[in-house]
Amino acid sequence: MSKTIRIAAALLLDAQGRTLLVRKRGTLAFMQPGGKIEPHEQPVDALARELFEELGLRIDPQQAQYLGQFSAPAANEPGFEVQAELFQLHTDLTLEPAAEIEEACWVDAHQVDHLELAPLTRDLILPLHLQRAAQ
Repeated sequence: MSKTIRIAAALLLDAQGRTLLVRKRGTLAFMQPGGKIEPHEQPVDALARELFEELGLRIDPQQAQYLGQFSAPAANEPGFEVQAELFQLHTDLTLEPAAEIEEACWVDAHQVDHLELAPLTRDLILPLHLQRAAQ
């Protein structure tokens, strides 16, 4: 049996270059918004569905820039690995946590030491964002 969780995740940026992180109800780690890819779904369609369910955000899948596939230990399922299809998106909308999301916050990727971060966010996505922003 596979110990891999396939997800679609968003590097969601605002006009100031901050990224949105979310925390699921009953958990401690902040992570990118997104979620599991259903067997019949394309990753970008899963992302659109999850962003709408979790944050009320409607996206145009054509606007999602594919950044690649990234893997890291799962934050909330011990012994599992998340395999994320990562997309970059921009929004200036006010987003409200919904569904299983307890908290959502815009963060400066240089100033996240006070947050507990999921391994994927901490080790791969935020460093990638900082590298891309510096170019």
